[in-house]
Amino acid sequence: MKKISELLKDTQYTVTSGPADAEIESLVYDSRKAGKGSLFVAMPGAKVDGTSFVPQVIEAGAVAVVAEKDVEVPENVTFIKVDDAREALAYLSAAWFDHPADKIKVIGITGTKGKTTTTYMIRSILENAGKNVGLIGTIEAIIGDKHIPSLNTTPESYVVQDYLSQMADQGIEIAVMEVSSQALKLHRVSGMTFEIGIFTNISPDHIGPAEHKDFAEYLYCKSLLFRQCRHGIFNADDEHFEDILKGHTCTVNTYAIDHDADFVAKDIELVHKPGYLGVNYEVTGKENFPVTIDVPGRFSVYNSLCAIAVCHFFNVSVEAMQKALKAAKVKGRIEMIHVSDDFALMIDYAHNAMALESLLTSIKEYHPGRIVTVFGCGGNRSKLRRYEMGEVSGRLSDFTIITSDNPRFEEPLDIINDIETGIRKTDGKYVKIPDRKEAIRYAIEHGQKGDVIILAGKGHEDYQEIKGVKYPMDERVLIKEVLEELKG
Repeated sequence: MKKISELLKDTQYTVTSGPADAEIESLVYDSRKAGKGSLFVAMPGAKVDGTSFVPQVIEAGAVAVVAEKDVEVPENVTFIKVDDAREALAYLSAAWFDHPADKIKVIGITGTKGKTTTTYMIRSILENAGKNVGLIGTIEAIIGDKHIPSLNTTPESYVVQDYLSQMADQGIEIAVMEVSSQALKLHRVSGMTFEIGIFTNISPDHIGPAEHKDFAEYLYCKSLLFRQCRHGIFNADDEHFEDILKGHTCTVNTYAIDHDADFVAKDIELVHKPGYLGVNYEVTGKENFPVTIDVPGRFSVYNSLCAIAVCHFFNVSVEAMQKALKAAKVKGRIEMIHVSDDFALMIDYAHNAMALESLLTSIKEYHPGRIVTVFGCGGNRSKLRRYEMGEVSGRLSDFTIITSDNPRFEEPLDIINDIETGIRKTDGKYVKIPDRKEAIRYAIEHGQKGDVIILAGKGHEDYQEIKGVKYPMDERVLIKEVLEELKG
């Protein structure tokens, strides 16, 4: 139990009724979890305002309510008015869990692309160096042996603090987490100080009525991370690097390929051997040693440079960094699957035109015999994405296999036909195979020497959503089944 006044000491507030020193037994923001002795934070939502549930939580036994607008409550219930309920929840949550970010070193990563891969790469290297590392990200949260699937890139502030608290209790020294622009805008990481903040890159994305009103707001929200971290690590090659730095309060370290920086990649060699794609380079500056990574692409160089900068901060040895960089892999992010000595095959989460174009452009630098792209698009989403992805694949792939992704409540063929509309704007060759396993079989059966086959869109997902039901479907399993069937 904690006193309300203790939890609110870092928050601007006004108590308009009830005792300010009441003790509470739980902090909740979901009305369904309210019970005896709860403090309920009523947050405004896109569709429903949390204040509409105040009578319900009081009936359940809540003794205090935090809200942005006045709500009538019984005299014995404490009502606390704040300017921003989401920000209040963040500070309340940090206090409720005894400020776990003060007990472990938290690394926050923000950027349009590369957050997930960089997060796992940093975790891999630090663990290889003997550190105990937790993770919070798009795919999952990892706390010791526990893996918790994620709903958002960055969870709600209460969940963030809960996870960090569990990590601290388990003796975890470092937490690496993805920090989305939405999380910064909605105060999901307020009330804590990051040991390190990382900026990977920024390009127009997440702009719309439900996210950011324009690119300027998107960029500003990203920059907020560097006003609540002690040390910042920045991609100096990004054209908006100086804009992200505005208002920063942290020390600055940089990494780059094309500009002067604290960590620079020199003599980059793209390695393409039968069934294999990778990169060799020399890192120079504050660290100087040769690097080999078994993940293709220029963006992989950026991701690994960033990881090296972090490891330098933690005094990781060169040998440990080299070993971990060679072994670092992320499920569903340029994940290489060996199926043949003649051609390479990878799984990647690229599920929009920008991500697909970035991936295909990077693979083209390896001068493969052909790029064969297998992909579909999700149902009940913007048709524009289908047209754009079709056009990108038609323009940059030598051959496209259009298949099904998560059709949801749409007919797979309708989605496939929309993708076809985009691809027909180009000269790209293609075939339509609705069944994803059969599409993968076709790609493998028709693979030619020097090909790079890309299975795009599903990435780490291990299901296919059809008519409201998620059916098990893991592309790694499908590949294994296809290879066994072809061998038989």
